[in-house]
Formats: sequence, C-alpha cells, structure tokens
Amino acid sequence: MAPSANGSPVAYFGASGVSALAFFPLWKAAAIGQSGYEVAGKGYWQKYFEAMKPPWRGSIVVIGGMTWARAAIFYGSDTGSKMMRDQGYGTGLSATVPSLVVSAFAQAVNQPFVRTSIMLQNPGEELAKKSMPNLAMMRHLAATKGIGSLWTGLDAAILKTAPKYMTAVVIKDYMGQLLAPVDPANKNAVLLKSAKVAVTAGVAGAVLTNPLDVVRNEMFKTEEGMIPCMARMSREDGPKWLFRGIGKNWVAVAAPIASTIFLTDRFKNWS
Repeated sequence: MAPSANGSPVAYFGASGVSALAFFPLWKAAAIGQSGYEVAGKGYWQKYFEAMKPPWRGSIVVIGGMTWARAAIFYGSDTGSKMMRDQGYGTGLSATVPSLVVSAFAQAVNQPFVRTSIMLQNPGEELAKKSMPNLAMMRHLAATKGIGSLWTGLDAAILKTAPKYMTAVVIKDYMGQLLAPVDPANKNAVLLKSAKVAVTAGVAGAVLTNPLDVVRNEMFKTEEGMIPCMARMSREDGPKWLFRGIGKNWVAVAAPIASTIFLTDRFKNWS
C-alpha cells in the first residue's frame, strides 16, 4: 500500500532511504531464515539476534536497492493510480495496475543485486570478505553459471508481487470502512489510521507471499526452476517449508512499509 496523496518524489525517496537503513538488520535476519542458512545460537531468539548482527554484507547495495525500488513503487503507484482515475478507470483497477507494473520492473532491475546480497548472508561465504562483495559474487555467478543466473528466481519474485499488493488494496478498502472516521485536519489521527492499515496490509502480504520468498532464495542456492524447486522441498520437508523464516519475514516487511508511509507523510508536511 502506498502513501495516500501525491507529492514530491523527494519525500518518497527520503522516507524509503531512512526506512531501508533502519530496518536492514531485520531484512538480513529474514533472508538468512528463509534461505535456511545456519547461524550460531541455541534458541530461536538467540539465533534471531545473531542473524541481525554485523557483519552486514552487501548492506550498501541492499539499502540502495530498497530505497529506489520502494520509492518508485510507492510514488509510481500514487501517480499511476491518479492518472487512471482521471481517465475514468475504477478504483480497484487504478489501485492495483500501477503498483504491479512498477514493482515488476523494479524487481527485474534489482534481481542481480537481490540474489548476490542474499547469497552473501551465508555465514560461510568466502566472497563476502571481498572489498566489493556484490560485484565479486556477480562475476563468480556469471563465470560459473552464465549471465542469466543473475536473474534466477525472478519468476517467483514477480509472482509474489500480485498477492502482496492485491492484499494491500483489499485491506485498505475494507479497513478504511471499518475503522472510525478521522478528522482530516487532525494530522496525528490521519497518520495513525494510515499506519494501522499499512501494518495490517504488510503483515498479511508477508504471510501470503512467504512461500515465494522461500522458493526464490532456495533457487539461488540450487539453480533449480521454480516448480522443480517447490516439488523437491515438498518431498523433503512436507508443507513446513511454506513457513520457513515467516516469523522474521513478517516483521521485516511490515516495519519498513509502515515506517515509509509514516515518514513520507511527515516529509510532505515539512517540504
């Protein structure tokens, strides 16, 4: 779900950048959990905090990629939705098409950086020690598996976009009706209502799309196609793979979405 009103793209990029920087450790923990990488620790919480700790391999690339992609999706969704409504399209179509198109484009552009960044989170990865680890990993993948391997898992990454944003739209519409109306002049009340909707949409989207995140990350390790990968994990682990890393993932998704929406509204007011 995107912030509610159009504004300067600077506000979107600023909010996305701050959120990406603040919540990178949560992303790292989610990536490790979904990929099945082993980390030190005995209990759940000990392993969780261990996964969040430095070294933060590929952090500059991840934060930069999240910043421009999330800002582009939010700003493009707002702008595209307004344009479609002005052309007479319905609310449902106007809310979903722009976000799906922009997010698919952003994921296609970011996929080589996403793949290399996730692979670098493996505690035993030697290439993580390089001065430019993402570039080193890209060169390694291109040399050993072909240039096309940089986009492995793109189908799963794009497929997860549809339910995530469709969920956000449905929740936005229904929660907007169910929650008590707020005075538009009361900025704090407006922001609080927006945050409630954003967090709910983010959590629901993360839960529904977690299996596709797991498949994508597993494909990074095995070079399998999406369907063969899903079939193998189902044979080996049964249905439990669908929930791998979900406890970390819903936090990693909901927190930056809510933060981005809140900060975008704040930055718009300050500009």
